[in-house]
Amino acid sequence: MQNKKDNKPNDLIFKVLESDQLMPFIMKKMNGISRTKAKNILTSGSIIIDGKITKQHDFQLNPGMEVKICRNHKIENMESRWVRIVYEDQYLFVVEKKSGILCNSPHPDEETVQSILNQYLEKNHQRCHAHTIHRLDRDTSGLLLFAKDKKIALKFEENWKETVYDRRYVALVHGEMRKQEGTISSWLKDNAQFVTFSSKYDNGGKFATTHYKLLKVSDGYSLVELRLDTGRKNQIRVHLQDIGFPVVGDPKYGDGDDKIGRLGLHAYKLCFIHPITGEDLKFETPIPKNFEI
Repeated sequence: MQNKKDNKPNDLIFKVLESDQLMPFIMKKMNGISRTKAKNILTSGSIIIDGKITKQHDFQLNPGMEVKICRNHKIENMESRWVRIVYEDQYLFVVEKKSGILCNSPHPDEETVQSILNQYLEKNHQRCHAHTIHRLDRDTSGLLLFAKDKKIALKFEENWKETVYDRRYVALVHGEMRKQEGTISSWLKDNAQFVTFSSKYDNGGKFATTHYKLLKVSDGYSLVELRLDTGRKNQIRVHLQDIGFPVVGDPKYGDGDDKIGRLGLHAYKLCFIHPITGEDLKFETPIPKNFEI
């Protein structure tokens, strides 16, 4: 057992001497406590391994790792009007962001989803930073992935299609769709003003495919579900403009008519295979109330 300046007097710190799983390790080190009590300690976020909060009961411990058991430890909850943590483990976050905030920014003083997560990590003494895995536009709300380690972010980047197997959005659009479902494919390329243009022919841009399904039609508007084969910049907004049903509240690829006080686009579903544990993780958020027609 060892002490560090940033440890509290009641913290227990152990150096792992031989391979073990986290749950039995905790039970042995805490004088044979019950499995239920050990599970409660894990769930509370009181276990920190090499500076990262760990809640996975079968986490593999290897010689040389440091395990800190924080007694009377209180996790600082996320308190943000912009971001809600949906899932967290020692490797990554799944969060839901609101419309109106960037995922990240080159300007260090700008509040972003990434900066909010980094503040949360610092408050909870996790020696890591949030790394962007994928992005949503400032005015799009919904589910996002962030890694706690650059290597984890790279694993997603290198095997994106195999790892993230289902991403879906809902959009509130102008016009009453008649077609129940369809697929939009084109090449997307930005001009010098960073406006994305769509072409049925190769224009030197990136090929993009969007599948859509009609959910509801009412009073001049349609609610549609969208599934992406690719994740290009402004893909959904440009593709919906292509077929004559621009997203509500979109001044760039629509008329900007603002029925709901925001852009009518929400990333509501995210399914992926955890790149470390192999677990099949599925997350879904409700359709925003002001999208209802």
